[in-house]
Amino acid sequence: MLYCNPISPQQKCDCSCSTPSFIPLTNSHVLFLFAFSFLPPPLALSSKFLQKHFNSILIRKPNPNIKTMAIATFAPSFCCTRTEPTQLPRFRLTHSHKLQSQTRRLSVSCRLNSSNSLSPADNNNNNRYKLHDGASSQGRRNGSPVFVKLPEDSTMIGGKVKRRKAMAQSFKALAAAGVEGVVVEVWWGVVERDRPGVYDWRGYFDLIVLASNCGLKVRALLAFHQCGSGPGDPKWVPLPQWVLEEIDKDPDLAYSDRFGRRNMEYISLGCDILPVLRGRSPIQAYTDFMRNFRDTFRPLLGAIITGVQVGMGPAGELRYPSLPSQKLMWSWRSRELGEFQCYDKYMLASLNACAREIGMREWGDGGPIGASNLMQDPEHTEFFRTDNGLWNTAYGNFFLEWYSGMLLLHGERICREAETIFRGTRVNTSAKVGGIHWHYGTPSHPSELTAGYYNTSTRDGFLPIARIFGRYGFTLCCSCFEMRDVDEKQMNPFSSPEGFLRQLLLAARICEIPLEGENSATSLDDAAFQQVIKMSKFYSEGLEKPSFSFNFLRMDKNMFEYHNWVRFTRFVRQLSGSSIFRAKLDFRGDIRPSSASDFAKVGLAFAYC
Repeated sequence: MLYCNPISPQQKCDCSCSTPSFIPLTNSHVLFLFAFSFLPPPLALSSKFLQKHFNSILIRKPNPNIKTMAIATFAPSFCCTRTEPTQLPRFRLTHSHKLQSQTRRLSVSCRLNSSNSLSPADNNNNNRYKLHDGASSQGRRNGSPVFVKLPEDSTMIGGKVKRRKAMAQSFKALAAAGVEGVVVEVWWGVVERDRPGVYDWRGYFDLIVLASNCGLKVRALLAFHQCGSGPGDPKWVPLPQWVLEEIDKDPDLAYSDRFGRRNMEYISLGCDILPVLRGRSPIQAYTDFMRNFRDTFRPLLGAIITGVQVGMGPAGELRYPSLPSQKLMWSWRSRELGEFQCYDKYMLASLNACAREIGMREWGDGGPIGASNLMQDPEHTEFFRTDNGLWNTAYGNFFLEWYSGMLLLHGERICREAETIFRGTRVNTSAKVGGIHWHYGTPSHPSELTAGYYNTSTRDGFLPIARIFGRYGFTLCCSCFEMRDVDEKQMNPFSSPEGFLRQLLLAARICEIPLEGENSATSLDDAAFQQVIKMSKFYSEGLEKPSFSFNFLRMDKNMFEYHNWVRFTRFVRQLSGSSIFRAKLDFRGDIRPSSASDFAKVGLAFAYC
C-alpha cells in the first residue's frame, strides 16, 4: 500500500507536494499515524503533506509496474484454475479501552478528504474524525441486532454524502432507538466508474465515519450490479462506464434470453474467468475491488465495519436475471415464470461442451423448448407442467443441473476470493439469495428454476447453496421475512413465501450458518413485524448458539412518520431483547428521551426527507 502512485524516486507525486512519490506504507507507518492521532491537537500532525497523501489512499490508482494476468482453463466440468495475486502483509490494529466509558475511540488526525467531506464548521487543517467503536454496545442485548439499509443514493459521484445534515440527524434517531447499525450499498459503478483499477472511496468513507460518530456500526454491501431501471430513474447507478464500453464491443458479456433481449444488470457468469474486461476477468475485477476496499478501510474493519455482503448477481443476489429486478416487486401477482438466461455465446459454449461430453449434442443448442414465460400458467407449458413435463425427464435434469451448477460455481468462486481477502479482518462476510416464491406451491417451481435454483417438489435446491456458504464461513441473507401465506394466496394461490423461507432456514440450520433476514415491502404494519419475529424464532429455536440479525429495508421519510416510527421502535425492542432504549448517547446535540412517545417525536424531528 502506497501513499502516492509510485513513478520513480526522482519524480514528484501526483498531488504536487514537495516530496518524492515513492513512499511505501508499512505497518510502522500506519501505527505511527494512529499514535499521533491520540495526541492533543497542538501536537498532532497538521501539514498538508499528511492530508494529501492520506487522500491518495481513498483514491487508489493502478501501479503501472505491476501487471496481473488471468490463467484460466475452460472445461465442461465447471473447474477452473487461476494464478493467485500476491497477498499484502496483514496486521491488526489495537484499540485502547477507556474503562469508565466502555467506548473505544479510533481517531485519524488529518483531513481524509477535501472540504466536501467536512461540515461547514470543520474548516481547519486539524479536523479530527473520531470513530466511536462500541457506542451501540451499551446495555448489550441478548437478542438479535437490527440494522437499517440506507437509501440507494446516499452518496453521489464525486465523493459527497447526499443531504448530509438530514442523514446525520436520522442516524442519531436510529441510534437512540436501539438500532445496531446501517447497511451501506457500495456501488461498483460509483467507485471504479471511469477507469479500471482507479477507485474513489471518498463519499463512502465520509458516510461510514458519519454513522460511526452517531454510535452506529456499518455493514458494507459491495454491489457489482446495476441499480434502477434507466437514466430517468432518480436512483440510477449503472455498471462502470468502462465496463459498458466493453459490453458495447461484445454484447454477449450481458445475459440474453431466447428472444435475444439483453439484461445489463450484471455481467454474464458465462465469462467469469475469461479476460474480457481489458485483460481481466470479471472475477478478477470483483476480487481487485474487494481487496482495494479491504486495504482502504482496514483500520475500520471489525471495529466499525462489522460485516461485508458480497454481491453475486442482479439486485446483489445469487441468481440469474430471469426477470428484470424492477419487476420482482410485483411479479408474484402477475405469476410470471421468468426466462432462462443462457443464450449469450459464453453460456451456450458451456452448455454445448457439457452436452458433447455426455454424447447428446442436440441438448446443447439452447435452452428448453416449451418453457414460455408468455404462458403464465405452468400447466400450459410443455416444460413446467405437472404431468409429463420435460423438467422431470433426463433432458430436463441435464439442463437444470448445468444451469444451476453454473450459478453455484459462480457463487463459490466469489466466496473463495472473498474468504481469502477478508480472512483475519474480524468482519462477517455474507451473501444473499433471492426470495422467489410465487410458484412454490407447484411441483416444478418454474420461477425458481429460471432464476437458477434447481428446487422442485422432489429436490432441495437451496441446500447446495447453504453448503457453499458454510464451507467459506459466509452468512446467508434472505428476504420475505414479513410475508404471510394467508395474504399472498389471496392474489396468487401458487405463492408460498412462508414455505420458501422455512426451507431456506432449515438449510441454514442443517449447515450451521448464521442468518441475516430482510423484509421485501418497505411499509410494514404490526402484523408484518410480528411475522418477522415469528420467522426469526423458527430459525433460532433450539440452537445452542443462534446467530440471527435483521436488515430493515429501508430508511426513508415514510419510516419516520409517527405511526411507522412507533411500530419500528417497538419492533427493535422486541427483536433485540432490549427492555428500554439507551438513555444517553455520546454525540453532539444530546438526545435523552425517557419514553417511547419521546422517541416517536425524535423520529419525526430527524426524518430523512
